[in-house]
Amino acid sequence: MIRVAHADDGVAAQSLRRGVAALQAELEVTDFAADVLAEAERAAASVVLPDNDQTAIGFVTIDPPGSMDLDQAMHIERNGGGYTIRYAIADLASFVTAGGALDIEVNKRGLTLYGADSSVPLHPEVLSHGAASLLPDQIRPALLWRTELDAKGAIVSTHVERARVKSIARLDYASVQTALDNDTLPDAYAETIRLLKEVGELRIQQEIDRGGITLNLPDQEIEVVGEEWRLNFRQQLPIEEWNAQISLLTGFGAANLMLGAKVGLLRTLPPPDPRDIDRLRRTAAALGVDWEPRLCRSSYAAST
Repeated sequence: MIRVAHADDGVAAQSLRRGVAALQAELEVTDFAADVLAEAERAAASVVLPDNDQTAIGFVTIDPPGSMDLDQAMHIERNGGGYTIRYAIADLASFVTAGGALDIEVNKRGLTLYGADSSVPLHPEVLSHGAASLLPDQIRPALLWRTELDAKGAIVSTHVERARVKSIARLDYASVQTALDNDTLPDAYAETIRLLKEVGELRIQQEIDRGGITLNLPDQEIEVVGEEWRLNFRQQLPIEEWNAQISLLTGFGAANLMLGAKVGLLRTLPPPDPRDIDRLRRTAAALGVDWEPRLCRSSYAAST
């Protein structure tokens, strides 16, 4: 995905906007119909919150600057020699009536579509940016995941329940990384962020140990100024990777619950063919990349 980081009102920016609009028309990506919007407005005004009150937990959200569709919030604390991770996911199902216009439209779309300079949301913004978003100091319905980890970051147990939650802060990656590096985190959520680093690094090591590979490729961003297009590269911050590990952790927990209950569909990957690994080693050698024979592919990827 190449995103537009900045665009003025010059010729190039106008051309880009026309191109994106033409692409949306070609793919039949349309705005929400009036009956869908009306149903969303009614749902936003009349949602029933779960009886399970977990608003005393100091959740925080971490997203790109200016984000309003805040669908995940976390809280982390020590638990003996391990960790307790609470991960709240916005409960959009609380706002959707089965068989209604909103339900039909959401199932038709399937997901939020992200483009270079905009996105087409899965749900109307009155929900995704408003009543369902985990905005700070607002009580919201959520699916609350509680995952217990041991001292090495391995999953001990997973539990999920519906609950009402409240975020205490809307954070962005760059600001949180700077505050963590400078030891200036506010007391209200300092422990969560410091433990996010610990847990994130433990989960990365767990990934390496099981043979997983994550390629930390830089983001590609276009800056549009006048008639010029400038392609820039932005390296992800460490906190972005740690944050991603919490999301992956929750997915692992969900998969374990599904396997235990013998329900649902899971996507799996077969082990890599040894011939593919040999070819990768030869390619690395041809490019002059040093790959010590003792390193497995996961450790090699993590070290580059």
